[in-house]
Amino acid sequence: MLRFAFSKPRIGRPYTAYCIVACLTALLLSFGVLSWRKLRKPNEDIDETGNLRKYQDLRALKDQHEIAAILLDLVDKDGAGAWPPKANHDSWPAALKPYQDIYFECVPLLPAAKPSTNDAVNQERRGGYRSLMQKLLHERINVAEVENIMKAVEAGNWSACPQDAYNAVYCCVAVCRHAYRWGTIPVVKVAQLEKIVEFPPALDVPWPYLQRSFGVEADSGNNTANVLHNFNEQGERVYKINVGMSDVITSSEETFFRMFYDLEVLAFPIYYDMVVANICFQKSDKEMCLRRLESITFRVRHLLMIFYQNLTESRVSHSVWLSYVQGFQGWGVGRMIDGEYVKYDGLSGNHVLFFQALDAFLGMDRYLSDQNMERYVPLNQRKLCISLKKNCFRNKLDGEKGGAIEKEIRKIVNSLKVKFHSVFQQARSNVLQVFRAAHRARVMPYLEQPAPERLTMTAGKSVLETPTTKDTKKALKALDDMLFVRLKQTV
Repeated sequence: MLRFAFSKPRIGRPYTAYCIVACLTALLLSFGVLSWRKLRKPNEDIDETGNLRKYQDLRALKDQHEIAAILLDLVDKDGAGAWPPKANHDSWPAALKPYQDIYFECVPLLPAAKPSTNDAVNQERRGGYRSLMQKLLHERINVAEVENIMKAVEAGNWSACPQDAYNAVYCCVAVCRHAYRWGTIPVVKVAQLEKIVEFPPALDVPWPYLQRSFGVEADSGNNTANVLHNFNEQGERVYKINVGMSDVITSSEETFFRMFYDLEVLAFPIYYDMVVANICFQKSDKEMCLRRLESITFRVRHLLMIFYQNLTESRVSHSVWLSYVQGFQGWGVGRMIDGEYVKYDGLSGNHVLFFQALDAFLGMDRYLSDQNMERYVPLNQRKLCISLKKNCFRNKLDGEKGGAIEKEIRKIVNSLKVKFHSVFQQARSNVLQVFRAAHRARVMPYLEQPAPERLTMTAGKSVLETPTTKDTKKALKALDDMLFVRLKQTV
């Protein structure tokens, strides 16, 4: 029987994760369907990411395990045939194209080189930006035509706007809404104190359709819309925030958001290995399950290096991140729903699929509540994590092979302790603990940077400062405590 080759994959350019082909050949099944033991490693020359063979394998496996079917849905439906998702920012229906033009026309007016601490000055600046965007949207967007396209897609007519273009439109409308919500960058106090924002119809009408199509509910954007869909098929980031600002600001912005896209590039082969590991365990082939876990361990180490190598002062400057990079992705306003005020938050690292999927695969409880999952994490991503958690096999291990599997699982949460134990010595038990310890140690200096134009805020938690917590470190204590608790839960 054909067996997988499990030589260690090589990690090259940020967009590429190659595997070495080293498996024996065997006869295909009579109808050309691959069995769970006959999947082949992807050849390097199939496509740039090496994922095309994995997509083909998932089609062969979708009837054998629900995780395979759910991951394939994520690729085919949300991803327009790929993961990270494809986003076509060039070929849009004519009625939607003005959104892109308006963002590009307005965005140079969004950032300020020297943020003011004068509320009146800031409010005038914000009012001017919003007035211009309102004017352009009113003049160039036919809201009825936009809604007709949204209705057609919701009814299943994807010819009205193909999925890859729809992903890009989702991104463009999301970033337009975030730009309108703040009206200036850096974020300023008068904007943070708003409770409700009345959006122009051109931004309000399509939003519920876009959100429903991905199964999320918030008024704000999310990691998928604002970050993953903001890269075109050439890997270029499309909608930038700090146009015209200094090199240190623009390079910090680019590096920070590219980290999260590159993460999902390297994550997809791990999702695939999770599927195959579950199938192998289900088939009682613990040896092959172990080999897949070895691949996961190796790939996770390389993926986490994205953060260690990029979340540094030289790549993402402490002095500009808080004011010019983080704030735009926040939200902190809401609306009245059935007589009750509902406030929404902005983007958070907790919304990133990879970390949720890995926690679920390892059997850990998730951090986000059901409500926040439904608000900010697309439905097919939630389904994948639910299935991974449900099918976690850590508590089903027995015998010699079961011990070897458990040992390898521990390596997933242990293998970086030598390299990074100086970051946070008490986190000695696993790689995720060390990563979360290092993340905690690295992120707090960014959040503690002075930003007198604003109240203490994170994008994902909104305003943290209250009349009784004027000290930044005190305002951030709740966030630091949360990071510490999550670190302790990583076992």
